[in-house]
Amino acid sequence: MDLTALTALELGQAIRRGEVSPTEAVRQAMERIRREQSDNHTYITVTEELALEQAKRLEQHLPDRPLAGVPAGLKDNLCTAHLPTTCASRMLAEFVSPYDATVVERFAASGGILLGKHNMDEFAMGSTGETSWFGTVKNPWDKTRTAGGSSAGSAASVASGTCWYALASDTGGSIRQPAAHCGVTGMKPTYGTVSRYGLIAHASSLDQIGPIARTAEDCAAVLDVLRGQDPKDGTTVPVTGPSLLEQLTGTLDGVRIGLPVELLDKVEEGVRRGVLETAEVLKARGAVVEKCTLPLVQETVAAYYILSSAQASSNLARYDGVKYGWRDQTATNANQLYARSRSQGFGAEVRRRILMGTFVLSAGHYDAWYRRALETQEQVKQVWNELLQRYDLLLTPVTPGAAPKLGHYGDNPLAMYLDDVFTVGVNLTGLPAIAFPCAPDAEGHPLGVQLIGRAMEDGVVLNGAHCVQQETAYHLRRPEKGEVK
Repeated sequence: MDLTALTALELGQAIRRGEVSPTEAVRQAMERIRREQSDNHTYITVTEELALEQAKRLEQHLPDRPLAGVPAGLKDNLCTAHLPTTCASRMLAEFVSPYDATVVERFAASGGILLGKHNMDEFAMGSTGETSWFGTVKNPWDKTRTAGGSSAGSAASVASGTCWYALASDTGGSIRQPAAHCGVTGMKPTYGTVSRYGLIAHASSLDQIGPIARTAEDCAAVLDVLRGQDPKDGTTVPVTGPSLLEQLTGTLDGVRIGLPVELLDKVEEGVRRGVLETAEVLKARGAVVEKCTLPLVQETVAAYYILSSAQASSNLARYDGVKYGWRDQTATNANQLYARSRSQGFGAEVRRRILMGTFVLSAGHYDAWYRRALETQEQVKQVWNELLQRYDLLLTPVTPGAAPKLGHYGDNPLAMYLDDVFTVGVNLTGLPAIAFPCAPDAEGHPLGVQLIGRAMEDGVVLNGAHCVQQETAYHLRRPEKGEVK
């Protein structure tokens, strides 16, 4: 029985019924990892021995949780005790965390099995999976294309069947964009509903941990494990009411959905068609879909990159070659130690964003850039909140087109930044959003659409995607079936 063909919840049900053991699931996943890892670089650390130990313990006592016994992977910016946590950087290549992130503790307590740590763009900075010190992540649908980023390894692993779900992070679309490029489902929850304790920060006010899986239903089950207030993270908020799984009603009667039509002028024809077809499916499930306008789109991208780079510059200042991380051995004074360690330990994209962040925070430029970006963020929040008073959900593209070819952006990072135009607003506003597959392009490459909801209404967002997936089968397509022409 090919267990990798099952969704995470289907595998969990089979394990609880005694039809399959956690050990069998781990062994099948490891076979695929061994077959694909050398070419795809989806994992930085593979924990086969640990996974088998966890599986055997769970066979003795299985928690009564939907995903107990289901193997998964973690993005390698989530701290795991006694295991490497590298952020895909030379700077942390030898770092072993002394503690678990809160989400890792909750994952383990729910019966999760850790297959390994997923590759990513270095320090979560990038949109292609090409900035990792440990090698480029390739798209399992087409090895000449990127897997998206920064959660490249997580999305590619779920798509290729080397894990059933993954815990990743989303700063400006880092869950949703690779999910769209790899033909899987990714959820960025409301900011503050999932603890960030133990997540190595990129931009603290924008980062949020969330799941990547095959279905919206799987994502709901994972978030039911992760959500909730954490005394270790002062930005978390209490979560009340029914579980997210219980909120998947399968109907959208009375739900109003806004479709910002001007966004469709910025995408390839395949994406445009996919969004419009999804709108028709939502209507068939009872929703009212209306055309609307979403202002400040270009300003949102500019504000995001100023604010995220400023916060990254501050967060990454701790990596100085003194306490931990990469350390240059040739320096003869403190200034040389700092400069050489950071120059050698960080890759080009990370250095670029540190320099940009330092510039906008400097005394001569703070008011002109950073303060104006904060003001723009407040304007974006106001516009989005006003729009979501009229609509329960917004339906948008995730990316302008299919995954680009490897090396497509070359020395033009600005073009890569502009491809985040549909995702970064969700992080500036703290709202929940889900990306899921729609009809592929003419060559069979995956494409995605996005639903965005009000703060704390993650269940409404998940239910919207769940309704579409009950009517379509795009989320069940698999790369190994050879569906790319």
